[in-house]
This record gives sequence, structure tokens and C-alpha cells, in this order.
Amino acid sequence: RLVGFSCKRRGFCPSCLGRRMSDTAIWLTEHVIPREQIRQWVLTLPWGLRVRAGYDRQLCALVVDTFIRELQRSYRWRAKRLFGLASVEEAFTGAVTVIQRFDSALRLNVHLHTLVLDGVYVKSDDGGLRFLRLPRPSADEVYDVAFRTAKKVVAMLEKKGRSADGASHDEAESEIEPALLSCYDIAGRAPKTRIVDGPRLGKGECAVVVDGFNVYAGDSIDGRDRRRIERMCRYLARPPIAMDRLREVGDGDLRYELKKAWRDGTRFVTLDPYELIARICAMVPPPRFHMIRFHGVLAPNSGLREQVVASARPYEPSQENTAPNPLQLPLFGKLFEQPDVEVSHKRRKPWAWLLRHVFAIDVR
Repeated sequence: RLVGFSCKRRGFCPSCLGRRMSDTAIWLTEHVIPREQIRQWVLTLPWGLRVRAGYDRQLCALVVDTFIRELQRSYRWRAKRLFGLASVEEAFTGAVTVIQRFDSALRLNVHLHTLVLDGVYVKSDDGGLRFLRLPRPSADEVYDVAFRTAKKVVAMLEKKGRSADGASHDEAESEIEPALLSCYDIAGRAPKTRIVDGPRLGKGECAVVVDGFNVYAGDSIDGRDRRRIERMCRYLARPPIAMDRLREVGDGDLRYELKKAWRDGTRFVTLDPYELIARICAMVPPPRFHMIRFHGVLAPNSGLREQVVASARPYEPSQENTAPNPLQLPLFGKLFEQPDVEVSHKRRKPWAWLLRHVFAIDVR
């Protein structure tokens, strides 16, 4: 029997981050995200800011806070107009943000994936909370979020003597070791070679670009579909490198296959070994910096959190599926209750539990 190795780091190790991905997805599904409608929002930055946010923790936190405030503002005002609330303070929102530092070409590309409760909570007469679902945001509403986010981030940067294109020198850059700074610079560049195989057309997703700030609003997801919620969380918490898509080609270069072809048809990128090492170094997040953040009613210090997350329960196996797909076995809670794999820390599942849950492999 083979059991995965874990060095318990959070940089680029496929084994460690594979376990972290599964642990995080299961924990969010079981204990955080309620059974309400959710929607994924994505914020990408201008290329100059993407690289700088990779090493400037204050800038990254500023972008996260600004984007979340504008999302909350949009949801509250939409709820006030639609449901006739007396004030936007009566509407409570919730979200989970995952900060990703990479893209499919192994570039340093800091961007945000936010799962937002697609509606608001309002207090009922008995003191409880009632969820009011909102319709899909219009293109104008998505534009408003993008415009206000871009305007405030640029204004705050200019106030500190910086620019959004990354041309100015800042204090955070001067504190980095020169070798690591060169890794950040290499990781922010486009690959030297791209192999193109036919055009790829977009699917008409709702996305708006304002001054290089790209805001995307995806389709809503039914919160009762816990399998789909877990798959989405696994996607957000995935490792940066997929080892099965990395191949060595002639002259010692490395070819990395993209998960999906780009819109211009690019299917592969080519890297030399030193460039790959530099990109790997740049993917390691700064120390003591949280890559997953919680907002609104889902925040740990929210007084309403217990009333909201109490509705998130582990899903049970379907009785009608007599022969389930082994890659989608709904085994929440069953194997964990057995004495030989039980642990006291509920956040981390045992290896045996994860291997059976993800790969349908029983190593007991």
C-alpha cells in the first residue's frame, strides 16, 4: 500500500498541497459554506500589480479588502432596492476568498477567487436570520464593482506614491533579497515559447475590464449540491503545478501543458530548468500571510456566524446510487467515525480518510 508523503509546507509540493487542497475543500463544505445559493467572483489585476502583490503583503491585503467591500456594497444596495429594506445595514453578506498566486502557465499571477453567498441575510421577527436570494448581477452592476475597485486601489496607490503599472520603486521591493526579487521578475514574464493549436472562443461569461482590473461573475451554484461545492473548493485550493502535465523535451527544456487552451489557441509553454526553478520560488507565499480569508457573516469574529454555518451539514450518501463512481464517493463522516482513523483535530482528516474519499483507495 502506498501512502502520500507530506513535508507540511505550503509552497509548491504536489503531495503537501494535494492534501491541503482536499482538507480545505472538505472543511469548507462541511463546516463553513451554508446550503444557500453561492456565486464565484474573480478579480485579476494589471500585470504590474500582479507581480508586486506577490511580495507586498500590504498591497495584497489592500486589494482584497477593497474588492470585498465593493462586493458587499453591491449586494446590500441591490437587496435594499429589490426587497424594500429600510437601510443597507439590515442586509448581511458572507464570502470566502482564496488568494491564488499562479496561472496555468506557471507565472506569478496574484488574483482573487471569491465565493459569495448569492443573496443577503436579514433578521426575522423572532431574532433569527432569513436568506433572501438575489438575481444574477447585470453587466452594469458588474461594471460598477470593477470601476469602484479600480478607482479606489489606484487612488490608494497614488496616495502612497506608487503606480498601478508597477513602474515605481517601493519600500517592499527594497527589502527583498536580490535573488528572490529576480525570481519574482522572471515569474511575471510571459514564457519564451508558446505552441498554438487553433483558436479558442470564449463562452460569453460576464466579465468587465476597467483600467486592467478584470472582474468576472460566474454562474450561481445551488448550495444544496455539496458535491459541486466541494469540487469548486478543490479548484480554488489546488496546487500550482500539475506534475502529469510537465514533460522534458529536447535540449533539456521543459514543456508544460495548459489545462485549457488560451483564447488565442495556445496549448503548451516551454521553459528552461532555471526559469522553472525561479517560477517555483516565486510561487511560495510570504510567511504569516493567510491565503484564505472569510468575510461578513462567515468571518470568525462575526456574531451571526453560528446561525449561518449551522446550516452547513455533511451530505449523506444517496440511497438510490447502488454503484457510485469511486471518484465521487460521498463518504463524509462514515470512515471518520471508525476508531482506527479517528483524530481529535476536525480540520485535518487522516490520510486513510482522504485517500478513500478522493481516490476510493482503502489503505487500512
